Amino acid sequence: MNKIKLGKLLKIKHGFAFKSENYVNEGSYALVTLANISEDNNFQFNRDKTIFYEADFPDDFKLKMDDLIMPLTEQVIGLFGNSAFVPQKENLQFVLNQRVGKVIPNDDHADKYYLHYLLSTKIVRDQLEYRASGTRQRNISPDDVYDVTVYVPDVDRQRVIGKVLYLLEQKVNANNAINDNLQQQLKLMYDYWFTQFDFPNEDGKPYRASGGAMVWNESLQREVPVGWKCRTLGDLLTKNATPFDYQTTEPTIDLSVMPTSSISLDKLNSSDAFSTNLFVMTEGDIMFGSIRPYLKKAGIAPCNGVFAGTIQSYSVKKDSDYNFALFTLCRDAFFDYAVQVSSGTKMPVISTENLLEYKVAYSANIAEQFNAIDVRNIICKNAQEIQQLTKLRDWLLPMLMNGQATIAD
Repeated sequence: MNKIKLGKLLKIKHGFAFKSENYVNEGSYALVTLANISEDNNFQFNRDKTIFYEADFPDDFKLKMDDLIMPLTEQVIGLFGNSAFVPQKENLQFVLNQRVGKVIPNDDHADKYYLHYLLSTKIVRDQLEYRASGTRQRNISPDDVYDVTVYVPDVDRQRVIGKVLYLLEQKVNANNAINDNLQQQLKLMYDYWFTQFDFPNEDGKPYRASGGAMVWNESLQREVPVGWKCRTLGDLLTKNATPFDYQTTEPTIDLSVMPTSSISLDKLNSSDAFSTNLFVMTEGDIMFGSIRPYLKKAGIAPCNGVFAGTIQSYSVKKDSDYNFALFTLCRDAFFDYAVQVSSGTKMPVISTENLLEYKVAYSANIAEQFNAIDVRNIICKNAQEIQQLTKLRDWLLPMLMNGQATIAD
């Protein structure tokens, strides 16, 4: 291992100060900002929150696929040391915004993929934290990064290590993408079938758009297809509330590990961290974050274990209703309802009673058709694999970086 300054391994290119008067709602240029660098060292993209740009600017601020970027401002505590690879999006050009740095490796001494993981190590993070300046939002400069001291192997060994860790990360990202895409497709299908009532009719055509008969439902205060009923979530779900006995150590879901707007729960805590208020969880249970429901936390229990009392857990009374119940709970319309009926100001919470009395338009036949895709099994298997791969990567990372472990060529 060689002692060296990061300035010998890389250079950092500052982002461009794009003029706000040229921001647009949609466009071909998408600004890469601090918000694109996630807390788990990945590139996160939300088109609805992206700033688009339409005006001339220097070409050298255009980013390519797999360019490595890092934050120069700590928008979230602990973000210094994080980095991310720029993805490729169809018909979209990412561009480098100010306070985001593009990491340019010195190819004679450094491998780009190795640098991604090196930057996230404790030795680098601690030195960046020490050099950061500012009070409300702390900043670092390229010179601060260059002055960090690290210990690295030769560039050939870096390439081997970087490739192994990157392949693990790509598999994790692929599983996340499968789960995310599946969720988006089913949410869209739910909207077509159960909100617009354009489920396939006997001829395979959209029911309502093809002139399907509708009737007024007094309980729902809207028209529904002939034969459909008003049901409550209480007709479909049973609450799970078996207390945990604390005799074993179990994987634990609490609000801190539940992501926003994602049904895939691939992060876990341990029951050792809790002394009270835990309940038994079964793989596939439907989990809903009942405190501060505006955070939009709902998903599928990825394994057997326990969950915290800040979450409500439910099982379906009929398996054929699983997808329908799950996607009812994770819709924006339901989160809006949950916010409206919650009690409390600082920590609003929706009660079990209010959740279960939520009304829906329901057809057992269409719900069964909607259940044809085994979402529960697909999401759980991918989430479990993500947990295993992440655990392996996090175990390997420090050992490979400090030379305690090696990888054969």
